[in-house]
This record gives sequence, C-alpha cells and structure tokens, in this order.
Amino acid sequence: MSSALINGFNLERLLVRFGEKFGGPESTVKQFFAPGRVNLIGDHTDYTGGYAFPCAIDSGSMLLIRRTQNKQFRFASTNFDMFAQLSIEQISKTYGDNWINYPLGIVDQFVKRGFDIDGIDCLYSGNVPNGAGLSSSASIEVVTAFAINEIFNCGLSLLELVKMSQAAENDFVGMQCGIMDQFAVAMAKSDHALLLNCETLEYRQVPLSLKNHAIVLANTNQRRELNESAYNERVAECARALALIQTRLPIKNLGELEGKDLEEHQSLFSEDPTALLRAQHVTSENARVHAAVPALEQKRLDTFGQLMNASHDSLRDCFNVSSEPLDHLVSAARAQSGVLGSRLTGAGFGGCTVNIVEKARCDDFVANVGDIYQQRTGLTADFYTILPSSGVQQVHT
Repeated sequence: MSSALINGFNLERLLVRFGEKFGGPESTVKQFFAPGRVNLIGDHTDYTGGYAFPCAIDSGSMLLIRRTQNKQFRFASTNFDMFAQLSIEQISKTYGDNWINYPLGIVDQFVKRGFDIDGIDCLYSGNVPNGAGLSSSASIEVVTAFAINEIFNCGLSLLELVKMSQAAENDFVGMQCGIMDQFAVAMAKSDHALLLNCETLEYRQVPLSLKNHAIVLANTNQRRELNESAYNERVAECARALALIQTRLPIKNLGELEGKDLEEHQSLFSEDPTALLRAQHVTSENARVHAAVPALEQKRLDTFGQLMNASHDSLRDCFNVSSEPLDHLVSAARAQSGVLGSRLTGAGFGGCTVNIVEKARCDDFVANVGDIYQQRTGLTADFYTILPSSGVQQVHT
C-alpha cells in the first residue's frame, strides 16, 4: 500500500490540511481508512434477521486522528466547510443534523462502555458520494471506532466495533438500520463478497469472480434523507408482520419465515395488507440470496443477474422503496446489450443501482443509460466501476 496515495487520497496533502486545521506535530497523527459498500443482493433483510450479500468498494473514508488529552473533541472534513469543537460535556448530544453526529455517536459508545476518551482531533476525507446509498455513514462510523480503539488501546474486537457502530446509528443518530453496512465495511475482503446471516452474524467470504463482467454503479443523484424518510416506517411494518406471524409460528425474527409458511398464514394479514407485502419481500429476498450465492460460485452469471432483477422488482412492488429515477435507471440498464442484471442497492428512496455489465460494453452502457436517464428525468446520473475491496485498516506510512 502506497504511503502517499490510497484509493484516491493524497496523504501528504491531507497531512498539510490537518496541520492547517489543528496545528501540532505531524508525528502524532495516525491514519485510517474504511471503505463504502454495495449490496449485491439481499436488501431490507438485515434488520429482520435475514441474509445479505454485500462487498466493500474501492472508495471510502480516510481519517487522520490524534489523541490530545485536552478534553476537547474537534472534527473537520475536506468535504464540508463545517468545523466543530466540543467539550467533553457536549459530546453526548447530537450536533444539529449533519455528518458530525456519526463520529459523535461512536465517541458516545466508547464513553458508555467506561473508556476515558480524553480528547481527539479528527480530519475526515471521503470519496463515497454522500447520500448515494453506498454507506458513507457506516464508513465514517467504522473508521472512527477502529481508530479510537487503536489509539486509546481499548482492546475491543472488530466484531464489537461493528456492533458499536450500528448502535451509534440506531441510538444516537436515530436511523434504525440493520448491521449489514457496518459489518461489510469492517469485515470485507478484497475480491470477495460476504454472505452474512444478519441474525447470528455468521458469515463466509465468497470469491467474487465475474471474469468478463464488471460491477457498475449508477447514482440517481436523487437526494435521500433516510432518517426522515420511510425507512423507519418499513422497520415498523416488518415488526407488525412478525407480531402477526408469531401468533401462529414460534419464530424470533421475520427473516426465519419461509415463503410457504407465509402463504399458509396469509389470512392473518386480512386487516394489514401492507405488512403482508413487506413479509412477502423479506421471504422472497432471503430465498434469492440463497440462490444467488451458489449461482455466482458456479459461474452461472445469467442466473445471478435474473435474481438481481427479481430483487429490484420486489423492492419496488412489495417493499415500495424504489423511486421513479431508480426505476428509470433500471429499465434503461436492462435494455442494454451485455447487462446481466440491474437493481437498486441499499435502502432505496433514491441512491444507486448496481449493474453487472460485460466489460467490453461498459463505455456504451454508461453513455446510453446516461442519455436515456437524463431524457426521462432531467437528472444527470454518475457512474462508477468498482472493485471489491478490503475492510477497515490502519494506513501505515
């Protein structure tokens, strides 16, 4: 790993910026990196105890951090103008409605566990598009947790840091996300995807060999505000579905439910058809993950693509988390030669689609889909060809 450049970040320039913001000797500054993630299939299954299949991407969040021992907490970013300096008495409350709440939530988690976090200077720099559904928030959370664990010698395991990062988003930020994002950001392995059981946290690394195909992300550039959106409503609707099913079946999570059992007990949902739709998505999406992984391992990429398509259709029709721009991107993508599958990825309500595209046709794909999308929506899509990458790490120079 280059000491001067990692994943598009010029560390020498960042160190200069750190000195400009905070001053003090460079020798005390440590550097950490956490990627974003894309979920290939298995969305809105994590908080129901189901299965997901994400991989990390080759962009993310760089953190330059220093322990100060001055009981002050200073945060800055190269991506935003905001600079915050808080005393130790101020760090237990949210700071307006902005990105600083993600690292603050992590500090809060350490303090609640009895660790003496006695002051830090933090400079973040990210190249994950904000609001694109590629887990820029989880990237910030995990890199902060990993860095604090290292510089304060807390001795926590990577899995505990993942759980703390999810708790920071649930309890501090107020977004009732599952654990998939933070888990993938922390645990990912280069050139692999993770098959993750979101209830037991059992996982295995699956080689991601697409041979003549590439993973292309298309960003709608339709801004999402998930903590103010219908995301938390979907969590509540799934909880209602689980409560209804539990009157007949001894299950702990909706992710345990199989399609045949849901069909048998549809009458339970006579007064809550919305909850039935949510349960239909969860059961069918888990089945698609179970089918997609062996299809990928056995090089049946056409089957993998078909399952991606079915996933999007279910997220659109049963879970109602797609949007008009997302649907336009997907329909335009599926009409192109060399495209095996296209679906929204992540929470929906905007953000990105993930596409499996023949490498030789990637340029045509970007040009054609971009033109069609702009004509239909008036928006300009951004495209990224990504590589499955490694999880959180310290950057040594």
